Amino acid sequence: MVEDGDGMICAMPSDSEGMRVVYDLDYGPNAHRIRSQTFAFNPANGDYLADIAPSRTFSLREEAEGLWKAGMCRHLSPKDVLVIDEDGTPIDNAYRFDDEPVRHKILDVIGDLALVGCPVQCNVLAIRSGHALNRRLATKLREQVKAVDLARTVATGEVMDIRAIQKVMPHRYPMLLVDRVVEIEGDRRAVGIKNVSINEPFFQGHYPGVPIMPGVLLVEAMAQLGGLLMSKTIAHHGKIAVLLSLDKVKLRKPVTPGDQVVLEAENIRGSTRTAHLRCRARVGDKVAAEAEIRFMMVDADQS
Repeated sequence: MVEDGDGMICAMPSDSEGMRVVYDLDYGPNAHRIRSQTFAFNPANGDYLADIAPSRTFSLREEAEGLWKAGMCRHLSPKDVLVIDEDGTPIDNAYRFDDEPVRHKILDVIGDLALVGCPVQCNVLAIRSGHALNRRLATKLREQVKAVDLARTVATGEVMDIRAIQKVMPHRYPMLLVDRVVEIEGDRRAVGIKNVSINEPFFQGHYPGVPIMPGVLLVEAMAQLGGLLMSKTIAHHGKIAVLLSLDKVKLRKPVTPGDQVVLEAENIRGSTRTAHLRCRARVGDKVAAEAEIRFMMVDADQS
């Protein structure tokens, strides 16, 4: 659920097919101009083309005048959209449905939640929600979808085991901090895992009574995954990623024995000699660390 003032929108699990959207339109002090309306629609079994698509965007007269004065929407007139006058009637226009405003709000929700990038099965309840809140919910849903996909990949995927990693990385015990790479998307993104055991040598001194993986080693693990991602490209074949700089480093959650750290590296930009990556380490659905890392790619015999 996301909220902002009197507005809110939430998504709840559902066993039924499709994404059922219920919108409660309440214009508060202007309810005499745009009456309170509630509408429910499910694209899986409703007639979108007949019941939702024809509904047009709308605004109060003073809102439309404000946009015009700001130089916006000059290509539109009240004949194109619904501009509601003081008496509650559209100027130079007429409603296609008695409840056209709330139907258009349903249209907005469906369109904005399409940004999730895949069909979502849920019940959506919205009250005074607009595009900003809708997009915030879409972002949260997208993060949950990615987390589920990532968990499935970690459980079943296998791209590089430790033997393959050792053929690429010069690191060895106790500094090889990536156990497996489970996903690589070209030179764009990689996902790896580090299983943290009480037998890690650093736990002897950090700290004997309260064992916590040093934050600098979390950053090192992210950097190693980034180096593996870069090494998979033809331009960087046979080269080693040497750390140049760290930026926006945040340590958000302690990592302790028994944790499985899921490492993610995303290529922001790169060339034949340098690379700039955005990296993240997660334990479960919690971010443990994140950073932007820059590398210099050097020949193995020069490192």
